[in-house]
Amino acid sequence: MTDDANLLFKPFRLGDLELKNRLVMAPLTRIRASESTDAPNELNAEYYRQRATAGLIITEASQISQQGQGYIHTPGIHTDAQVEGWKKVTEAVHAAGGLIFVQLWHVGRISHVSLQPGGAAPVAPSAVQAKTKTFTAAGFTEVSMPRALEAEEIPGIFADYRRAAENAKAAGFDGVEIHGANGYLIDQFLKDGTNKRTDAYGGSIENRARFALDVVDTVCRVWERGRVGIRLAPVSPANDVQVSDPEKIFFFLVRELSARGIGFIHVVEGATGGPRDFAAFDYAGLRKAFGGAYIANNGYTRELAIEALRSDRADLIAFGKPFIANPDLVERLRRNAPLNQPDKATFYGGGAKGYTDYPTLEAAE
Repeated sequence: MTDDANLLFKPFRLGDLELKNRLVMAPLTRIRASESTDAPNELNAEYYRQRATAGLIITEASQISQQGQGYIHTPGIHTDAQVEGWKKVTEAVHAAGGLIFVQLWHVGRISHVSLQPGGAAPVAPSAVQAKTKTFTAAGFTEVSMPRALEAEEIPGIFADYRRAAENAKAAGFDGVEIHGANGYLIDQFLKDGTNKRTDAYGGSIENRARFALDVVDTVCRVWERGRVGIRLAPVSPANDVQVSDPEKIFFFLVRELSARGIGFIHVVEGATGGPRDFAAFDYAGLRKAFGGAYIANNGYTRELAIEALRSDRADLIAFGKPFIANPDLVERLRRNAPLNQPDKATFYGGGAKGYTDYPTLEAAE
């Protein structure tokens, strides 16, 4: 292995945590929580345990409230049963020598009335319907028309984030990542295509960033700042969001996040799950604007990851789909071995097939 390749496997200090390598397992929605409770279960614990050789695991997105849920059978972190389920996961990962953060999620408008409390409309910064689908009991379904959040409701959402952050501690997580990307609630506030508000949470750059920063401040009252991160997607059109001024809003936001001293930003470069060159954006400048760790994400290969670390364009590299099919991805990348290819038909929902049954190199040999 070359010296440059060794960069992937060097330890990294994230806050007060020592990561054993620079490889992060990205959040991956798999829709396999327990049907009646949306609580993680033994199968989920085994899935994460298998992947504990990553320097850091960031769990699939986990809703902070029922209102925050957008897809059926995704795990939550707002009930006692869900906290108990997550304990199984964190204990399994820690027993295997891994570190694990939970991703805190509110989907905003990317939901359906069948998933909302009392069949209510999903909430959003503004009443702008998304041209996209979600996953319900009936399969993939057009999302419902949202309603705009009233100003007096917003503190209640911050309270939900606080409870979720407290529950993450109770469940034994090592830290939290706030989901601020991919067209969900925080991203909807950041981007002017979805935020048409005229109050303190809309209009100017400062106002559109306020919701994200208030969430971060809320979570940092529960967790040490070095154990808090946020995922961002400056130009991704995921879930039908548009932004006219990505560098203005995201450079402002990231400078404010840097001033708060949080542990990392986790940046989707390009279109989520799509082309990295979807739209021009100065990711190198964004990295320089932030004082903490920069996790680079989206379409990274072994070669791209090595080059990003060698050229100091990132501190850590997040891999998504490769971790689905390769529980031993770290060892495969170390040896530059072939990768299993993921079975897309088993991405969402189901049981062990396409989830915990992918072979390791050792098993294959």
